Amino acid sequence: MTYSFLQHYWWFVVSLLGALLVFLMFVQGANSMVRSLGWTPEGRRLVVNSTGRKWEFTFTTLVTFGGAFFASFPLFYSTSFGGAYWLWMIILFSFVLQAVSYEFQNKLGNLLGPDVFQWFLVLNGILGPLLLGGAVATFFEGSNFVVEKGNFLDAAAVTPVISHWGNASHGLDALLNPWVLVFGLAVMFLARTLGTLYIINNVDDEDIASRASVRLVGSAIPFLVLFVAYLVHLLLKDGYAYDATGAIVIEPNKYLHNLLEMWPVLILLLVGVVLVLYGIFIEVRRSSSASGLAGIWPAGIGTVLTVLALLLCAGWNSTAYYPSTVDAQMSLTIENSCSSLFTLRTMFWVSLLVPFVLAYIFYCWRKIDSRKLTIDEIKHDESY
Repeated sequence: MTYSFLQHYWWFVVSLLGALLVFLMFVQGANSMVRSLGWTPEGRRLVVNSTGRKWEFTFTTLVTFGGAFFASFPLFYSTSFGGAYWLWMIILFSFVLQAVSYEFQNKLGNLLGPDVFQWFLVLNGILGPLLLGGAVATFFEGSNFVVEKGNFLDAAAVTPVISHWGNASHGLDALLNPWVLVFGLAVMFLARTLGTLYIINNVDDEDIASRASVRLVGSAIPFLVLFVAYLVHLLLKDGYAYDATGAIVIEPNKYLHNLLEMWPVLILLLVGVVLVLYGIFIEVRRSSSASGLAGIWPAGIGTVLTVLALLLCAGWNSTAYYPSTVDAQMSLTIENSCSSLFTLRTMFWVSLLVPFVLAYIFYCWRKIDSRKLTIDEIKHDESY
């Protein structure tokens, strides 16, 4: 296991966790439509109970994604999570609202009432995917940060700061980039599309199913338009590459070159896109009572493959995965931002336990979704 192999391996692991996180945000997508999918208190509670059985998976994956990034690429963690903290604080605050909403909306003594907490779920359902998508877009569009490793050796500094933001916005300036917003909105509508597919598959209620079919088309079309627009922009834009000395150079059509030179990643992307389209298509074509393959599964697998391919394209093939718009030479790569060889090698053996964890999650998922939720269960259930 060479240092280069471990750097590429851990970028793959982080990218896979990020791809799984985007898929699991179907919870946020469904929550953003809880008021429109369920027009009665019982209907809204049915939707909330459906997503409430999965929200821990999303939150745990978010924490694991951040932890893996911190352990394998600590310079990115300190630069983005430390410099763009307003952006990340808003994201985390929205997830805290989600957790509180699930826990307290139907508790005795709730002075705010369930409707307020359901609006909190809607807020998380919109802000979470939008801002996380915007954060991912900065891997391609760049961020306004400065890296000064020499500060770590400054004996006069009480708390030496290696990275800092180039302005006072601390990450919110990324939202001024229209392409960051395009990608963020694409992720938000993707989450809504996956959330609708999940509700159709998980809830046994004709009224909700009929509304979900309409919401599916209303979410899928904006997602496809925004995603195709950003993909074309990505393939045509300049990228940040680095040579054998570590110097950063601007390369025209860098991400297009990455896909052509890494043809397995290109196949991964194409298969993922086809599966997402197929999942949407089969669900639009069939009635709510028809049997057959549920659209959430091909669309979910396609989402994981597509996001994985995009993130691999951002970090592999001598590409700077976190460009600096202040000074290109400060851009982060998997070589100049990673942990030591000892740390990466030790974590490699720990990562071999991941398949067992995934198997456990799959087992729990199957047990939870052994049958669809109904209104009768909600009336006799004291959960969310």
